[in-house]
Amino acid sequence: MLRRDTRTTLEIVPGTGEEKVSAAAHLTAEQVEALGAELDAIREEVVASRGERDARYIHAVIRAQRGLEFGGRALLLFSKFPPAWIAGTAALSVAKILENMELGHNILHGQWDWMRDPKIHSTTWDWDHVDPAEFWKRSHNYEHHTFTNIRGKDRDLGYTVMRITPEEEWRPTHLLQPLTNVGLSLIFEYGIALYDIETDKIKSGEKSWAEAKPQIAATFRKIGKQAAKDYVLFPLLSGPSALSTLVANLTANTVRNVWSHAVIFCGHFPDGTETFEEERLEGETQGEWYIRQMLGSANLTGSKAMHLMTGNLSHQIEHHLFPDLPSNRYAEIAPRVRDICERYGLPYNAGPLPKQYAKVWRKILRLAFPGGHERYGAAKPTPRSRIGKAVRRVAPARLAA
Repeated sequence: MLRRDTRTTLEIVPGTGEEKVSAAAHLTAEQVEALGAELDAIREEVVASRGERDARYIHAVIRAQRGLEFGGRALLLFSKFPPAWIAGTAALSVAKILENMELGHNILHGQWDWMRDPKIHSTTWDWDHVDPAEFWKRSHNYEHHTFTNIRGKDRDLGYTVMRITPEEEWRPTHLLQPLTNVGLSLIFEYGIALYDIETDKIKSGEKSWAEAKPQIAATFRKIGKQAAKDYVLFPLLSGPSALSTLVANLTANTVRNVWSHAVIFCGHFPDGTETFEEERLEGETQGEWYIRQMLGSANLTGSKAMHLMTGNLSHQIEHHLFPDLPSNRYAEIAPRVRDICERYGLPYNAGPLPKQYAKVWRKILRLAFPGGHERYGAAKPTPRSRIGKAVRRVAPARLAA
């Protein structure tokens, strides 16, 4: 159960009697409602002002991304020559990062559906990624953005392979999670594709093989399509430079994977982010939903170029508050969101990438071993609070568009 004056304060973890105090514990019900109204007003203002300058922005990013990809692939036709290999690989790496982060992720969120452009729409965009878009949209747009940081509901907490919250029961296999994390970063797109197949649910019996087979087949078709493009077609087009072009494509994909892994982990797992019991969802109001997003996310500080290269997920707090607003607007509303946090006495978790990534690694290393409850302010795990338990109910929550 949850015991609190408002639904943002105190968790009593079932079976332990231990309290976990939220950073929002001091807020009254009236303050939560007022905070929600302020954030609703920001959203309505942005929605009402979407227009030509936003359309120019996304078209400019698409042109830049395609220009970098074309230029990189053209240079790699001569990849036997080291300068061409270096320049081509760099251009292709940046192009792949932009395509996945600022284009694929955000377009598939429906951020640009309001333009009614069939070429830039969440139902038609096919990104440069081995995970089929329709599977990613279900696991990310629905499961993650609706049940953000709800233990047992948000499978993004550790992606089912790592212990990222002390409430999860420790197992000896967690000793390997520092190595697991390195490996995951190198093949992140394949890890996400496997994760979206829900192999953990197949193993537990929650999902049958009959249900999984069509999804597995579709995923392998997408993997084959991506592999044919990057590791067969373009290398062959390079003729005598085929092998060096193949290595360049592998390098660009690896750079993209490591970068996206770092950005995503820094937005969700550094010290200071909170996780929540499933009972919190019962009767959750819009204001409480907003607070859960703010307490469960973290931002990265940096230059405009860095924000662009993260797909503006450096503004992870704003993205979680408004996942379907155009990404170019997050930098504009970030000061207002920070001001709201300050006025209501809530943390606004933000810092440079090296600092936030160090915090992520510290947590991964600490939670590879038993315990961690005192450092991370959590009660010891109980059967009802363990990650991976069967879902017993579907609670109402705001759906990401």
